[in-house]
Amino acid sequence: MLERLNQAMEYVETRIRSHPDRPLDAVEAARIAATSEYHFRRMFSALAGMPLSEYVRRRRLTIAGAEVLAGERTLLEVAVRYGYGSGEAFARAFRAVHGVGPGEARRTGAALRAQPRMSFRLVVEGSSSMRYRIVEKDAFQLVGRKARVPLVHQGVNPAIAEFVRGLGKETLARIEALSDQEPSGLLGVSDQLSPGRAEGTELDYHQAVAAGTDAPVPDDMSSLPVAPGTWAVFESSGPFPETLQNIWRDVFTQWFPSNPYESRPGPELLSVHLTEDGTSADAALWIPVTRTATAP
Repeated sequence: MLERLNQAMEYVETRIRSHPDRPLDAVEAARIAATSEYHFRRMFSALAGMPLSEYVRRRRLTIAGAEVLAGERTLLEVAVRYGYGSGEAFARAFRAVHGVGPGEARRTGAALRAQPRMSFRLVVEGSSSMRYRIVEKDAFQLVGRKARVPLVHQGVNPAIAEFVRGLGKETLARIEALSDQEPSGLLGVSDQLSPGRAEGTELDYHQAVAAGTDAPVPDDMSSLPVAPGTWAVFESSGPFPETLQNIWRDVFTQWFPSNPYESRPGPELLSVHLTEDGTSADAALWIPVTRTATAP
């Protein structure tokens, strides 16, 4: 898997240099990586720590920075060459990456910031094991309450914490009573995330339970239908909330590269059981997956 990802990264670099004014063909990059575009973007974001689109933007402006300093083209020519419709738009993007405008950089020979080319390798530390199982589920629904919240990578998500507190114990108990199948009990459900998973982008967060497709839905609650399919279930225990956030990271940086599955669109389900003092948690993460075409 990592070999294919690095082949895709070679394509990305070639595309940036040969057609700097054109959008990246992410579908072709995913084809080279032998995966879906959805999973390719997810994998890249987890491994690189930034969305694919952000990496491409930084690489373009890194290469453009060298042309700005070389002085062989006018600044407008450089802007057009790298796909910007005006010198002002190019200057804004250039300053966002380099901390200085292109005109000032050319006049003063200022030091610019560089986004190095990326390649991936797997580091096997052997310090921990990941408990997982593969589950086939029929169609079901997620019943509960939902809110639109920003994505937070580290620490407690204040918007989610406020949303759950606002529901109150009585409502949470009513939701939990509707659970009639695995995964049982209250679930934190993340849905409609952007493929790159950039911090600050929004998602639908549901405080919900899994229920049969014919289960009644109370008037003051919402229902999210879930199609039948395969799920990878990951279990972990440790400090809260770090353990929960590390599950997602470890799944995409360690488990997917060495297993014959890829993620598919769908809600991600998190079951959490906190200790009495709230400092530790047992967690189970359900991610919708599909077996790769190249798997034996």
